[in-house]
Amino acid sequence: MSLTYTAGSLVAARGREWVVLPESASDMLVLRPLGGSEDDIAAVFPAFEDVRPAEFAAPSPTDLGDQRAAGLLRTALRIGFRSGAGPFRSLASIAVEPRAYQLVPLLMALRQRTVRLLISDDVGIGKTVEAGLIAKELLAQGEATRLAVLCSPALAEQWQGELREKFGIDAELVLASTVTRLERGLELGQSLFDKHPYTIISTDFIKSTRHREDFVRNCPDLVIVDEAHSCVAADDAGQGSASSSSNQLRYELLRRISADADRHLLLLTATPHSGKESAFRNLLGLVRPELATLDLESKAGRVKLAEYFVARKRADVRTYLTKEDGLSDDSLAERTAFPSDRWTKDEPYKLSPAYRALLDDAIAYARDRVQAAGEQGKREARVAWWSVIALLRSMVSSPAAAAQTLKTRSESAAARTAQEADVLGAPVAADSAENDRLEGMDVAPGAAESEEAGARLLELSQRAAELVGPAEDVKLKALTKHLKSLIAEGYHPIVFCRYIPTADYLAAQLDGKLGKKTKIAAVTGTLSPQQRLERIEQLAAESAESAEEAGDQAVRRVLIATDCLSEGVNLQHHFDAVVHYDLAWNPTRHDQREGRVDRYGQKRDQVRVITMFGEDNGIDGKVLEVLFAKHRQIKKDLGISVSVPDETASGVTDAVVEWLLLHGRQGSQESLFELDSHQESFDRIQREWSSAAEREKTSQSKYAQRSIHPEEVAREVAAVRAALGGADEVRDFALEALRDLDALVRTATFSGRDDSGDFTAQAGGAPAGLRDALAATLGGRLIEEDREIPFRTTPAIGRGEAALVRTDPAIGAIASYVLDSALDANTPGPRPARRCGVVTTDAVTIRTTLLLVRYRFHLTLPSRTGERQLVAEDARLLAYEGMPSRARWLDDEAAAALLAARASANTHEQLARNQIGRALDGLPDLAGHLTEYGTSLAAELDASHRRVRKANEEIVRGLKVVPQEPADVLGVYVYLPQQPASTVSGAEA
Repeated sequence: MSLTYTAGSLVAARGREWVVLPESASDMLVLRPLGGSEDDIAAVFPAFEDVRPAEFAAPSPTDLGDQRAAGLLRTALRIGFRSGAGPFRSLASIAVEPRAYQLVPLLMALRQRTVRLLISDDVGIGKTVEAGLIAKELLAQGEATRLAVLCSPALAEQWQGELREKFGIDAELVLASTVTRLERGLELGQSLFDKHPYTIISTDFIKSTRHREDFVRNCPDLVIVDEAHSCVAADDAGQGSASSSSNQLRYELLRRISADADRHLLLLTATPHSGKESAFRNLLGLVRPELATLDLESKAGRVKLAEYFVARKRADVRTYLTKEDGLSDDSLAERTAFPSDRWTKDEPYKLSPAYRALLDDAIAYARDRVQAAGEQGKREARVAWWSVIALLRSMVSSPAAAAQTLKTRSESAAARTAQEADVLGAPVAADSAENDRLEGMDVAPGAAESEEAGARLLELSQRAAELVGPAEDVKLKALTKHLKSLIAEGYHPIVFCRYIPTADYLAAQLDGKLGKKTKIAAVTGTLSPQQRLERIEQLAAESAESAEEAGDQAVRRVLIATDCLSEGVNLQHHFDAVVHYDLAWNPTRHDQREGRVDRYGQKRDQVRVITMFGEDNGIDGKVLEVLFAKHRQIKKDLGISVSVPDETASGVTDAVVEWLLLHGRQGSQESLFELDSHQESFDRIQREWSSAAEREKTSQSKYAQRSIHPEEVAREVAAVRAALGGADEVRDFALEALRDLDALVRTATFSGRDDSGDFTAQAGGAPAGLRDALAATLGGRLIEEDREIPFRTTPAIGRGEAALVRTDPAIGAIASYVLDSALDANTPGPRPARRCGVVTTDAVTIRTTLLLVRYRFHLTLPSRTGERQLVAEDARLLAYEGMPSRARWLDDEAAAALLAARASANTHEQLARNQIGRALDGLPDLAGHLTEYGTSLAAELDASHRRVRKANEEIVRGLKVVPQEPADVLGVYVYLPQQPASTVSGAEA
């Protein structure tokens, strides 16, 4: 007759102890090794194998450790936890420590039966992390089984890396370049969206009819949409444009996806309004249909919206969980290191005489072309217009871009109608604030429309090619001066250009001109998104390597980039200054560029921004004074940046170009606005922009996040930190453990940053068991050759490196070795952690005993897909004063503080054994309190689960948290008060 074991109980089988999991049956036990992970789960059949009840053995009084033994053992134990007992099942298994404010969307999500959220936090706050937290939690709880992320193709690899490195979600890329390979591996009738549970999908790719229908039929139960504003259009959006047509296709796709009321949907965008109320309403309608018609002027409407919409600026979260947020004290206060400000400066330059003459001749040619085309018909006029804009923009960019444009056929020349000419010409000439199709936008446009125009343009092209270099290109010369100044002040700048030829030209011209200690690289649309990221990492690695070899931290890096990097890509870890070499024709594009470095994770308190403009080219000065001055004034008045409507920007730049063609470079700014033909349109533009700014200002208070109070966040943050610890604890543990295990550790940074926290270790002198474990995760050759293992504070690591996060396999291997060697006194070699210790210290005034206790809980978690049975573990520190039979128990904070206690005197060996023996003998007297504490902890966990899900009665109903008795006492540590020297003799270490 076989015994029946309850979930969470301990059994002995196959020579080790196991925890019984809820999936077990009477004839088959599903077991997880005690202290092991989900990867080590095994099935055991009691009818054929020896299985018996087990109890966790008490510590041995002869196996004493030093003052650090308790802390090392506790951290090793906590690193091994992969699923916490609290309401957040996933936080123990992710490789990022979220900021407290990033838990707000997660708390909002867990209060909904079907998660529907519009996350509109500001650029750089961390929307990707917020979405990743929700996705990981829903997958961990079984509320979702499959995931799809819809994003632009340029951001697909970055999404893939973020999900894999930070959340352990290995997603497949579904792009135009990968779909053929993926479809080859499908079975007959199988959908690739069904075969691959986690996918990252290009929104441009999926909008095609064939793939769209397949995706809708096999859509996962959890969908994340990045840059969601590009998937809706305003009701009054101009018809026929490429942008509005693409938006309409995406909107139709999302409308069909969101129609399934049981599908989880997360929409991410930093610009939900963009000054267009109808587009915002359409976006809300995707979250829940009834939100599209809410009365947002009423309090009830705003309260309802707050359940599904979160939008915060940096100022809202720069300091969080303080007394100003309504908390009683600042003990949990969190200050997020966003750069405090941007140092900005507009730097003018003047054209050289030869360049000025070339530009005048180009303007004259452009004037003739527009006049001639206007007499030929509407189509010809629009083709000429876009060709002229392309010519002028390239001309003021660089001689290289000008030479290329002048000998290339205009994109709009292939148009059959005026409307088609606008569709073809606008994207390559304008800088749309909402242009999500950045791919291909940095190609130098063409200006030639016909064979007849070829000879004149070819002559201008040859003259442009002769102006390369600092002698005639004053703009290049000015850039060199600005870069040298930034480099001298210790900055690593990014130079943004409009066109590929300009970026390549600058990279070639600057090579060797910025000093031997400066590394330069160019990234343009000629590279795939993955190749762009690889080149950036290569530049960072080369500069770090040069700094290490030279022993000189003055090595700098300069990146030349087009706007293929202006959205989505995170560059704050490698760069801290931005130079706008080419003035964009929409200030929002400058915000996007600067947002790549001015975001969370930037170590500089102040990001430098230089905007270069030609004060005598007839274009830049006017654009700067009209568009940028207004944009900056609104930002100064509101404290936030308001996107410039595309119609506003194009209206201004069209007027500038028209004036330039009529009057040349010398026309006055005042005359531009005094023209009757332009005054009415300028008045309309000013009204539209001011109206958009007012709507944005109103929305700051109207849509402020109110559904989650900071006090609620503080309560959950405290619980998470108590259960899992923090990033600093992992780094300190790895450093101490590796040193104690005889690894050669060097904390001198190889990354080129003194405050990075990175270090290296050589494991050649470590025990064989640890070397084998590290070889399995980092590679055998690395360990066999005793090469340095880089331990980095960032989760983004290369092959043969380890991340200082609890989920990294190398950190897990170290923690497992420390824990296993502490539990097995016969382990050969050094053993950093021990289960017992006696310390004489001035941190206590009375004999105090610290216990490290492991609790196991059997959880019943209801969900919309049915009940889930789970076993979770938690490690707690308990401390008491005096003897076990008359214990006076300390609170949790006082118990944790004992970990920092350090020996102030030696403890005699016999005294230590006597003291630890008495403590171990007294453990039975403590059983009642340990059980009572476990029951109290289970009640707290139950309350926490109910609190987090309080708005969802269906999910709360049936919730149970049952402690498994007895608790495991892993460690016992006695702290003795220091006695006068005369009372202690024969002290030994």
